[in-house]
Amino acid sequence: MLTIALPKGALLKDSIELCQKAGLDFSLFLSSSNRQLQIEDPTGVAKALLVRAQDVPVYVEYGQAHLGIAGYDVLKEKKANIAHLADLGFGYCRMSVAVPKDSPYRKSIDLPAHGIVASKFVNCAKEHFRALDLPVEIVPLYGSVELGPITGMSEAIVDLVSTGKTLRENGLIEIDVLFESSAYLVANPLLYRLNRDNIAGFVEQMTVNN
Repeated sequence: MLTIALPKGALLKDSIELCQKAGLDFSLFLSSSNRQLQIEDPTGVAKALLVRAQDVPVYVEYGQAHLGIAGYDVLKEKKANIAHLADLGFGYCRMSVAVPKDSPYRKSIDLPAHGIVASKFVNCAKEHFRALDLPVEIVPLYGSVELGPITGMSEAIVDLVSTGKTLRENGLIEIDVLFESSAYLVANPLLYRLNRDNIAGFVEQMTVNN
């Protein structure tokens, strides 16, 4: 049976609609009364796992899911051994460096050597500052990262930005964009090559017109 890892949160609704293009109905996950983390499509040909967005690449890499849907930001952070099949065209956002609006820093390279940058995307942040040859300390935060510079703990943050409203409401501004992100369809490379459970057929239906 085909297994698809679907991400909780902002990408879930569009992910379920994408599956419906391939004739797979996992809309039960959208019900406020649903507490199941695994459901079968009514046709019995596939099932979906409802997992944290950050865990989608893990389930796919280890073969517990044939396919998965995750943001490019998550894929870049996790660096999992999986196949990136298609940009799905939804869930647009960007990975940015932000500082307090009254900060003297206006580009990443302006930050002080050995300064502190807070982020839940530790690998992405490290890669960015390594490319600039700027030594900074990356402090992992997994809640409201904006509090880092607000409290004075960090000079800057690296975080996902969609509308920028949260940054503005907390007195922060973007000074650099690392990359843009959107939802991607990914697959376990071996299972995809073997075309287990007709993966290729479902992928074609899910990505047509994307």
